[in-house]
Amino acid sequence: MRWTFVTIIVAAAILAFSGVKSTGFELSVDSSVHTAVLARLRALEPKLRMLANRTPGLVAISVADANGLESISINGDANLPAASVIKLPVMVEVMRQVALGKFTLNRQVTLYSQDRDCGFGALCDDDAGMRFSVRNLTRIMIADSDNTATNMLIRLVGRQNVNATMSGLGLAQTWVGDSIHDGSSSIRSLRTSANDMMRLLAMIAGRRLVSARASDAMLGILAAQRHNGYIPKPLPKGTIVAHKTGTLHDTLNDVGIVDLEGSPYIICVLTTHLDDLDDGARFIRRASKVVYEAMRAARADEAATAIPVPSPSEVVPQPSPSEPIEPSPSNPIDSLELSP
Repeated sequence: MRWTFVTIIVAAAILAFSGVKSTGFELSVDSSVHTAVLARLRALEPKLRMLANRTPGLVAISVADANGLESISINGDANLPAASVIKLPVMVEVMRQVALGKFTLNRQVTLYSQDRDCGFGALCDDDAGMRFSVRNLTRIMIADSDNTATNMLIRLVGRQNVNATMSGLGLAQTWVGDSIHDGSSSIRSLRTSANDMMRLLAMIAGRRLVSARASDAMLGILAAQRHNGYIPKPLPKGTIVAHKTGTLHDTLNDVGIVDLEGSPYIICVLTTHLDDLDDGARFIRRASKVVYEAMRAARADEAATAIPVPSPSEVVPQPSPSEPIEPSPSNPIDSLELSP
């Protein structure tokens, strides 16, 4: 039986410009696939462990169905450098404070000189004193991984509040130790674990984080990611992945939700202490490929044993709903409730 897991509209452009037609996709899960997923995940774990053992440095990986109910991990609770993956928790705190009515997505934030970091993103080239909406800063923080936008949002919401929210969600390995300054040793004070990110993404996929509408908006922002060289790279063309990457001189991370029809799943991969970032890239891509194949096989396993669907003539017509169904908003982040 197939049911709607969450419906989102994915288009980075619509978060910054009005009147731009968006592209949508439906993330759905078949509730009958759990047994097949669990069996495939258990069979997959030794293969992932072998790949991890062959990769230089320290790697961690967590894989789960989109509900977060069935999962496996290798070094899943290891506390590792988050790099730009930490921008996912920052986005969560932004949405939480919007929902509380502390500010709206239209709130203008002023760029200060101390916000600038040119490790990633073009905002560092803009003049101090320029103002940007929370909406636009959130979009480019995720899609472009803009460090300056991230620092502006951390200043707005408060680093301690990001950490308190993560702690309150039970994500004990995730915290922001400082603002983002790429050339500083403090960059390693941005921490997380593969299991923490898996749990956070499961909350978003399940529309349980902040609110259903906020979760939809966050999923849409993540799906507009422009850095797609790792988890999405080995997957079939057109596969939509809502994800966030992170890179340091010895660290390469990617965490996200893959929209496999009927059986979407979460994959979180962290790699660090690498002499060569290509080693991390190879591990993430290989892991992504074998996980996709396992989850697709789980879907096929279930289909092979499924009870035949009755023909239309055998289906008893159901009465129409007594109330009209409200259409989904065309732009989740633009229609997000801006007051408590």
